[in-house]
Amino acid sequence: MSHPLFEKHRATLDGALNAIATRGYWSPYPEMPSPKLYGETAAADGKAAFEAHLGKQFELDQPGQTGWGGNEASPYGIEMNIKYPVCDHEALIAAGLDAMKGWQAVGAEGRMGICVEILDRLHKQAFEMGHAVMMTTGQGWMMAFQAGSAHALDRGLEAVAYAWREQSFVPTTAHWEKPQGKNPALVMKKHFEIVGRGIGLVIGCGTFPTWNTYPGLFAALSTGNAVIVKPHSNGILPAAITVRTIRAVLAENGIDPNLVTLCVAEKRSVTQALSQHESVKSIDFTGSNVFGEWLIDNCRQAQVYAELAGVNNVVIESTDNYKAMLNNLAFTLSLYSGQMCTTTQAVIVPAEGIETDQGHKSYDEVCADLGASIERFLGKPEVAHAVLGAMQSTATAERVDLANSGQLGKVVLASKKLDNPDFPNADVRTPVLLAVDAADEAAYMEERFGPISFVVKADNAAGALALSERIVKTHGSLTVGVYSTKQDYLDAMTEATWRGKVALSINLLGGVFVNQSSAFSDYHGTGGNPSANASYADSAFVANRFRVVQRRYHV
Repeated sequence: MSHPLFEKHRATLDGALNAIATRGYWSPYPEMPSPKLYGETAAADGKAAFEAHLGKQFELDQPGQTGWGGNEASPYGIEMNIKYPVCDHEALIAAGLDAMKGWQAVGAEGRMGICVEILDRLHKQAFEMGHAVMMTTGQGWMMAFQAGSAHALDRGLEAVAYAWREQSFVPTTAHWEKPQGKNPALVMKKHFEIVGRGIGLVIGCGTFPTWNTYPGLFAALSTGNAVIVKPHSNGILPAAITVRTIRAVLAENGIDPNLVTLCVAEKRSVTQALSQHESVKSIDFTGSNVFGEWLIDNCRQAQVYAELAGVNNVVIESTDNYKAMLNNLAFTLSLYSGQMCTTTQAVIVPAEGIETDQGHKSYDEVCADLGASIERFLGKPEVAHAVLGAMQSTATAERVDLANSGQLGKVVLASKKLDNPDFPNADVRTPVLLAVDAADEAAYMEERFGPISFVVKADNAAGALALSERIVKTHGSLTVGVYSTKQDYLDAMTEATWRGKVALSINLLGGVFVNQSSAFSDYHGTGGNPSANASYADSAFVANRFRVVQRRYHV
């Protein structure tokens, strides 16, 4: 008999399965925070729910609690003062392993139904989550609502859909009969059990605490594993809200809520010990190369799914809509102050300049015009604050100061500090744009996270393409873009991205930007270059998180 929640959410799951097969636009979670979609009181209720957390202890009733911790500093300067349970990681692991028994017993359909119910419940908390993401990351409100809630839920459901598709290929039973000529046939009954591998550890990042967490969380959970969520020290609240909701849904459905727990680790040594525990069989990580590579090198008992640093780049060879190209790039470089793993860092332009619908443009003109386009786009304070948000960390602000000093290249457009009237303590910076030669690799060939971009002067158009490919292969990229009116150049760039194994965006002019990725349609990362060893999402992202264990006997 099918699980009731599987039947309740079958249409949503079927829609997700169709979407990953056809790759068209689809989402069950509206991205616009409209009262017509969410209800007249949803916005006020969500803000009140967020504010109710401030200055309080966030109860989770987890095992092994030893105290309270957490010291989030909002990029917007508000006082948060939320304390979270600090629990012994050994107790969390033991409780998770014990809870896996009931999670396995509910079956694949039961797991899918409960996971989609969790996503549905989180969707009802969209405004609360939007405020939590905004105030911990520095994202603007609209982005926090969309990326922090609706789009994150899309990515979670996408992982569930892949997990269900892979598990649905496995029959529960089989009748096996092998003819033996004149002798009686050999007849056996076989049973196939999908078994989670163990504990799934999900290590969150500070800039996208849900969007980058939900894929691994739901991939591990839906394939039969217990999950421990270890949030970034400055992005705990979104993870805590998520974990509390998951635990509530699990308990309502007769599943031990300790299947999913929150680990607030105030020392890196705790995170390292947890990561290397023999019961941890998968680790999802987004963050720096230093810790990501440490996980890959030192956690051999686990499959590590890592998104690391990279140098995203765009090549401009020519364009038939110069103004629209510049406007598109200006938005890309400004969104969330460049604090996205997909934001373009290197804009590569041939030394001889480019041909456009406005005539020939020299390299220097492209630099100046791009800088002017950014200034125009951010000219209205209300637009600037909505788009830029605030600096998530002091380290990012320090990188902007370094770029502004001119030590990394000629300053085409200096970053400015803006005063946000709603949040006077917020550190708001506009993008800095630098001009460099291709030979200045020390400046632009490492990720400089934040609103820092370089217009790189390549020898010629062929050299620009070759440089883009070398960046991808050497340092990794999640996104590459190209502008050209020549089909042979676009074909060559396409082949270069096949070799480099990186997603390519061609001649983007309108409302789609190179640093945006749409669930169910776009593969976020390929796993084929140094920026990431996995993709959100594909079959490989889920299939190695469970095992099929069989038993057989004569009948």
